[in-house]
Amino acid sequence: MSNQTTGLYNSTHPPEEQKRELRNGSHPVAVYGLGKMGLPLAAVYAEATSNVVGVDIDDDVVRSINDGECHVAKEPELPELVAEQVERGALRATTDSVAAAGAASVHVIIVPTPLTDDREPDLAAFEAVLDSIAESLAPGDTVIVECTVPPGTCSDLVGPYLEAKSGVSRDEFGVAFCPERTSSGRAVQDITASHPKIVGGVDAESTRVAALVYGEITSNEVIAVRDATTAEAVKLFEGIYRDVNIALANELARIRDDLGIDVTEAIEAANTQPYCNIHDPGPGVGGHCIPWYPYFITSRVESATPLLQTAREVNDSMPRFTADKLRDELAESDRDIADSTVAVLGITYRPGVAETRATPAAGVIDRLNEFGANVLAVDPMLDADGITSFGATPVSLSELPEQSIDAVVVVTPHEEFDDIDWGVFDDLVVIDGRGTLGDIDHRVYAIGAGPRGTERLQGKSRGGTLRAAELREGGRQ
Repeated sequence: MSNQTTGLYNSTHPPEEQKRELRNGSHPVAVYGLGKMGLPLAAVYAEATSNVVGVDIDDDVVRSINDGECHVAKEPELPELVAEQVERGALRATTDSVAAAGAASVHVIIVPTPLTDDREPDLAAFEAVLDSIAESLAPGDTVIVECTVPPGTCSDLVGPYLEAKSGVSRDEFGVAFCPERTSSGRAVQDITASHPKIVGGVDAESTRVAALVYGEITSNEVIAVRDATTAEAVKLFEGIYRDVNIALANELARIRDDLGIDVTEAIEAANTQPYCNIHDPGPGVGGHCIPWYPYFITSRVESATPLLQTAREVNDSMPRFTADKLRDELAESDRDIADSTVAVLGITYRPGVAETRATPAAGVIDRLNEFGANVLAVDPMLDADGITSFGATPVSLSELPEQSIDAVVVVTPHEEFDDIDWGVFDDLVVIDGRGTLGDIDHRVYAIGAGPRGTERLQGKSRGGTLRAAELREGGRQ
């Protein structure tokens, strides 16, 4: 194998020249994975480097991108950015990962890394990408991992794997980790400006290259940490912090009835002290990040992690708690949940995001079905088949007033729910899972806040529309 370097790794060109080369497309970039985080990343890379090929296994996704279309819904700036970069020839897509790897010198991996049934990180898709890269890895190439992986993946897996499969010596190519730090609904802004970019390489040269690349991607600070394993841990620690913090809020919410106070009010007041930042309680924690990240740590360490495990148990228990609370509230109004029709509002795990992985709505619906309730569900982000798959009867928002319902559980406060005319329903029992409803002239129990129906209301109610908007902006849940 030749030692000639054509990429950024081990380049002898001055740094400013390397930056110019990156900007003018002399170092082609391949982005592997064009999902809801991968496509924004590929589009931003295209704008900065002028030469990006995105790789995805879905023919329809690839076709839509090459037509200048955006398959990721409700992502501000992204449709325009994709169309612009495709039109100017800076972005194209393919299903041929081997060909894409052969044309690139910077390889960015952002494929899903789910958990197996045994709660082990599933790196099958990740390793498939490594296989494609290895077929044409060249001296000077750099591999940057953005998807979440267990600590030690870059140093213990990526480097040795690529060296063994490609025949390129380990000191001839770079490997670095840059944690994806974006939220759905603001991905472009988050990638380019909102947060500092964290980079860490398996060696000093890998770190240097990653810092140079992301210095062209973001207007924010680039923070180089000691090594790739540290950078991998940063991403996990961010999610675990939120999981543990939300578990604290949820445990406080669970003892609300014993305390006889509005726990959410107490949390808000406590948070006015600068050293306190308790998150918001709710019906559970969903998505492909927070519920899974603790297992990326626990699966790789021998030391006990009781706090991480307890937090998971608390948050996993909240869907059942939510359904049980509805049962109890119905019983207090002399109604049997087994004879009730219940509408679940919101199936996706977050408002405005068509993502259902680990959604708490699944556990809520399962528990309601166990009770024998007739379960309806409304979600403007999903089609009827998507809702049916969770064991509920799909109902559109426009059809909801026509249903004879006894109770409602608000799991995910999509903005479309702000316009519900609650006055058309008779004598509802409502569980407000996210604290987004004010006084709606029905019997309401808000998780954390407690009873808030008109005949039970004590003190001021929290503004529903504002609270829902805060959550949709990525609040503390």
